[in-house]
This record gives sequence, structure tokens and C-alpha cells, in this order.
Amino acid sequence: MTKTAWVFPGQGSQAVGMGTDLLDLPSAQEKFAQAEEILGWSVTEVCKNEEKLSTTLYTQPCLYVVESILADILQERGHKPDLLAGHSLGEYIAFYVAGVFEWSAGLRLVKRRAELMDSAAGGMMAALMNFDREKLEQAIAQTPDVVLANDNSAAQVVISGTPDAVQTLISQVKAKRATPLKVSGAFHSPLMAPASAEFQQVLEAVEFQPAIIPVLSNVEPVPCVDAEILKQRLIKQMTGSVRWREISLQLPLNGIERVVEIGPGNVLTNLIKRTCSDLILQNVRNAAEIPN
Repeated sequence: MTKTAWVFPGQGSQAVGMGTDLLDLPSAQEKFAQAEEILGWSVTEVCKNEEKLSTTLYTQPCLYVVESILADILQERGHKPDLLAGHSLGEYIAFYVAGVFEWSAGLRLVKRRAELMDSAAGGMMAALMNFDREKLEQAIAQTPDVVLANDNSAAQVVISGTPDAVQTLISQVKAKRATPLKVSGAFHSPLMAPASAEFQQVLEAVEFQPAIIPVLSNVEPVPCVDAEILKQRLIKQMTGSVRWREISLQLPLNGIERVVEIGPGNVLTNLIKRTCSDLILQNVRNAAEIPN
């Protein structure tokens, strides 16, 4: 058997119309109805509305619902992963698939996370493409109030911090492209500490089970099944860096030969390809792409 990892994308991968093709499947209908009870709004309706779908408050729950339904159907058809990982919000779907918490508990966590992150104003994030990593690390070390938020690949990172600090860093580090991200706050940085502290209380109240499939966490890209360790890693996630480049490097070290990205777009498979070119990469973005 080919050792397989399932990976789940986060905010930024959402696509208008995602999930609407799942409505024909009875198990999906049940989940969408459950989600509407928990959220107070319809995921499928929001997924048709570009403006709403690109707002953190709605983006995160929509991604959680759509990606978890795709993963459920894969499992119903007999597919099973050997390792799991998710990018930022995507980690919550990885935890759900690993059996760490049940589906509705995960959605309630994501709902609260989205509310807190949506209300965290005053920060800025920017993606940098093709830069000198050594110079970037030096500049971050010398510039207060800015951090490496997402280490996605050797050639692509996201920085996060106060608007002044982010702009200062962009002016100091020559990058082929520097693109400000459309987000409300400085996610994955110490500026998220107040939101993170509030969210920690929510997380502490949720019972975590040992994972039935090992998970590579954003803040600690080492496979783990221990419930308490996984919870502590998730607590650190809102202020910690997403170490995706290191997660990619861990895949072949753990005997993984194939990676399936479950969710809209192909951001993660593209990033993994840049880091580990020998892996078989697949995408399950919609119902039509789910193998039998």
C-alpha cells in the first residue's frame, strides 16, 4: 500500500461555489443542516456570496464544513490516510479526521476562532515571493513588531505584524513580489495574544481524544497522537508560525509517498511540490474528484 498523507488548506483557498456540488449526497445534507444550527447561517448560501466568503468570520467555518464533508466521503469509500496535516485553519479538519474531537465540537471551535480573529484589527500580513532567506531572517530579527507567520516553502513566506513594521521589512528585503493580504489582523503573530488567550479558555473546555492517525502540527511539525500535546500545540497556533515548509520535509521522512490535498484550490500541493518534488500529489476539490 502507498503510504498517504491527507492535507487540508486554510484561509485563502476558499472558492465561490465550493461545496454546492455536495448537496446531492445525503451525508453532506445532514452536515450542512447541522452546521446551520450551530452557526445560525447557511454554509451553502455563504459559499455563493464572494464578499461574505472572503470575510474571516465566514471563511473559516465554510472551509471546515466543506473540507470535513469531502474527507468523510473519502473515508466512506474506503480511503484512509497514514498521516494528517492542515495549514492554519486546515489543522482543525486534520484533528477532526484524526478523531481528536467530534465534528460539531470542531465546528464550534472554528466558529469562535473565526469571531476572535475577525475582530483582531490593527495588524497587517504580506506574502513574499523569491527573496534572500538569510537577509529576511536578519531583517526580522532587527525589526520589532514583525514575525515570520507562514514559512510555506523556500521561495514563499508570509510576514505578519504592525503595518509600519511590515512595510519597513518589505522595503529592506528585496523580493520578486510582495503582496499585502486581505485579512483583518496580524494572524500568527504575538499581536494575536489577546484573542489567543480568550480562545485558550474555549479550547481548554473541549475534551480531546488521542489521535487515531498521527498529526503534524503547524507549530511543531512532528507526528503526534497524544491528546494533551495536540491540544497544547493548537493553543499556540494562533500566535505561532505555520511551519509548512518543515511539514513538507517531514512527509518523506515518515515514509509518505502520496499526498492528497482535500479542499478547494491546490495551494498546498503546489507548496509541497516545491519542497519535495518526488511525492505523488493529488487534489480532491469537489465531489467529482473523489475517487471511488
